[in-house]
Amino acid sequence: MPLKKYKSITPVRRFRQSASFEELTKGKKPERALTESKQRSGGRNAQGRVTARHRGGGEGRRYRMIDFKRTKDGIPATVAAIEYDPNRSARLALLNYKDGEKRYIIAPLDLKVGDTVLSGPDAEARLGNCLAIEHIPTGTQIHCVELQPGRGAQMVRSAGGVAQLVAKEGEYAQIRLPSGQIRIVHVRCRATVGQIGNLDHENQKVGGAGHKRRMGLRPKVRGVVMSPRDHPHGGGEAKSPVGGMAQTPWGKPAMGLKTRNNPTTDRWVIKPQKKRKK
Repeated sequence: MPLKKYKSITPVRRFRQSASFEELTKGKKPERALTESKQRSGGRNAQGRVTARHRGGGEGRRYRMIDFKRTKDGIPATVAAIEYDPNRSARLALLNYKDGEKRYIIAPLDLKVGDTVLSGPDAEARLGNCLAIEHIPTGTQIHCVELQPGRGAQMVRSAGGVAQLVAKEGEYAQIRLPSGQIRIVHVRCRATVGQIGNLDHENQKVGGAGHKRRMGLRPKVRGVVMSPRDHPHGGGEAKSPVGGMAQTPWGKPAMGLKTRNNPTTDRWVIKPQKKRKK
């Protein structure tokens, strides 16, 4: 998917890069029967207090109901359209099943209108098909992976995401996730073959504050420009965090501190994820 650049007639447009949407095959309106209203909290909890900062406003949108379980086994489906979803970075594929039902799935890379996909134990391990990991050959690229059989896809669902089936032994399989982490899942867990499309999503540049507000993101203020009473990074001549580690406005360590502490799930992780570059 190529990116669209703009003439630098304003400072906002000078560096902006957005999606060209050339791969979309349908207009702005989604399948009405597959949508529902979306209630947004603005980052506030049930008591009305802000628990997630920098959220609020934004354009109105409806939620697209996506089939993460792919339970219509043995019924072939034809790709009717590739659509845009404002709620996620990936594109959606509208499937028309042979029995007349319609469903949305995450659109894999190179999936085109008119292609046929299938799910279940009788499906082949090819692009867009969903089947249990025990029926997928080792080394295959997959996405939309289940953590527990029958629960629905929970891993590798964003644009450009791809995991790899590394090995299978007995009732469990090893999967290398996009973060570099190798995780163990049950072989009865389902996954979809292929890589998720919209690869250039990470290369987009918003360019202006107004676009951020339409996305539902409120302004962020850096801690180093605040006063010492408002933020641990504030005040003084230096611009680096005091004490050698970045902190939140409430003095909690951030950016680099290991937060994973769940012994019940640590046993399913063979190799930890890669360290982020600072």
